[in-house]
Parts: sequence; C-alpha cells; structure tokens
Amino acid sequence: MPLNHYITLGRSGLRVSPLCLGAMTFGEDWGWGSSVKDSESIMDFFFERGGNFIDTANAYTKGHSEKIIGDHVGRHPDKRDRLVIATKFTSNLFRGDPNGGGMSRKAIVAQCEESLRRLRTSYIDLYWLHAWDPTTPIEETMRALDDLVASGKVRYLGFSDTPAWKCAEAQTIARMRGWSPLVALQIEYSLLERTVEGELVPMAREMGLGITPWSPLKSGVLSGKYTRDRHGKQEAARGAWATNALDGKAYDIIEELVRIARELETTPSRVALAWVQARPGVVSTIIGARTKAQLEDNLAAVDVVLTPAQTGKLDDLSRPKLDFPADFLANGAMFLHGGTTINGRGAQPWPLSPEGDKDRY
Repeated sequence: MPLNHYITLGRSGLRVSPLCLGAMTFGEDWGWGSSVKDSESIMDFFFERGGNFIDTANAYTKGHSEKIIGDHVGRHPDKRDRLVIATKFTSNLFRGDPNGGGMSRKAIVAQCEESLRRLRTSYIDLYWLHAWDPTTPIEETMRALDDLVASGKVRYLGFSDTPAWKCAEAQTIARMRGWSPLVALQIEYSLLERTVEGELVPMAREMGLGITPWSPLKSGVLSGKYTRDRHGKQEAARGAWATNALDGKAYDIIEELVRIARELETTPSRVALAWVQARPGVVSTIIGARTKAQLEDNLAAVDVVLTPAQTGKLDDLSRPKLDFPADFLANGAMFLHGGTTINGRGAQPWPLSPEGDKDRY
C-alpha cells in the first residue's frame, strides 16, 4: 500500500497515511536524537512522499519536539492544514507542581494550551492521553476532553498506554453521555511485544479504535543489526531499551527476518514493519528516524507484501503467552459450534457433547 493511500482512523472519517512519523527523536535535548535541521529535513521528506500523519508529545525532548514541528509547519497554514498533527498530554514538565501533569481538568486544559503554543497552531488534530493516571476519575477526563473538542481546540481523541478495561470504560461513558468518543489507541506492538493481543487489540477492534503501534522495531532490535554471534559486544543507541530485549527468542526472530528479507530482496526492518502493519486492527504504524536515510528505508515497508508462509513463520516464532482466559477461549469453538463452521472458523465437536438426540437428557 503506497504511503499516499490513506486509511480512516478507527470509527471516524479522519484520513491518515499507513505510516505515521514519530517525532520523539526531534531535538537533541535528551543527549540523542536529530538536530533541528535534520528534523526539518525528515519532515519534508515524509510529507513529499505522501505521509500526512505526525505524532509527538508535550514531554518529547522537554517540549522541543513540539516546537520544532510548530516552527517548521505549524506557523504556515497552507502546510499545517494538510497535516494530521497528533500530540499527547499527562507528562508533567513542571517539577514541584502537582497539577502540572496528569488527567485532571486543570492539567488537561493547561497542557493543551502549552502544546498549541509550541505547535504554533490553533487546533490539534488528534489529542492522546499519553498514559493512564489512576488518581483522576475517568468521567472528569472525558468531559474535559469533550469540552476541548467542542471549543475547536481539538478534533479527535485517543488513548495511549492505558489498560483495556479503562479504555472500554472511558469509551462507554462517552457514548452513553453523548461526549466525543475515542477513535484511536496507541500501544507498543511488534514481533517482540505481542501481549497486547490478549486484551488491548480485541478491545480496540470492538470499540472502534484504530490502532497505531509504537516501537514496531523494538528500539531498533528488529532492524537486523543485532546478531547472535555479537551478543554483549554491540552498543545500542537506545541503551537498555534495546539490549534488555536481546535474548534467544529475539535472535530467532531476527534471523528469520534476515532470511525473509533476502527472499524478498528487502531489509529486515521493512519486513518487521510490514508484519505489524498487516495485523488486524492496525491502521497506521508509528516509525521514528534519527536520519533521512533511516526514514527512507522504513518508508519502503509499505511496498513489502509477506506471503502466508512467511507471516506464519514469524507468527510462530513470536507467539506470546497471553493472560487467562486467552488460551482457554482459543478452544471455544469446540464447545460452541457443535462441529459446524461459523464465520469461517470450524472446529471438531466437543468429545463429551451428546452425539445425538437420544444422548441428551
């Protein structure tokens, strides 16, 4: 799917590109990342290729990421209005101020105003809750967000890094009270992080939330540059975020990515991204790049089509152990279908079920 073949985000009419440009690396304020000039070049390249979706947060590089985006595109209405700019709230940028972050009405309104100022825009297309704050009633958060939508300062709402049950509660309350609903869910999702398939992914599909995975390459681990024979000898740019994920299972997956990449004459990164983008419920995968060359390599993932055999092998190698009752319910068709096929899913009848009318009491 080309980058300029857009997809509606969740149960909404918002059109976004199948890959989203992550701006966590914009700015060198954390000791790593892209310079302002390189960040601007990365944005221009992404937009020229047809990408229209960019994701940042108030906390990224201490607010500098938002400012870089605002200075480059936010202050130009002809550029800004063609883009879907997403940012996040909850992170506290003011030490010593208990209301500087979180999900309260006071914090949300203040954080939104600060992001609008840095982004140099009058509205945010998609406003994400960055991470759940258990100290605030969800009704307060959803009503405050609905007010921002009604005021025109925010267009759409989404949740990131929040338990499935809390997302479902928030969405149900919004629907019941006629407030602006959630349209998207941002979660970590990759060949090395599939536990989201137990609760979060099914919840998102049921509740009408389009999924936008973050860290689809697991901090570069799935790029193919880390090999089993060099375990413990390679330094990772992202430090423990990457090295902690390097174990036997990870190397098995990396080796398979390298093998498939050779078959398709592409790169392991593109194969890993293509696998994520093809997962049920996924709309737009967030890709980060510190250089234009990295971005160019990752964007080519939209042209990679995996065969069922290749997908099946990666599925098997990366299959996670999910929380109860995932495994129990995986056998549900045996108990429920009576040996028939329903919605394409068939199963043998439960051996302990009656074999005919005469067997039933």
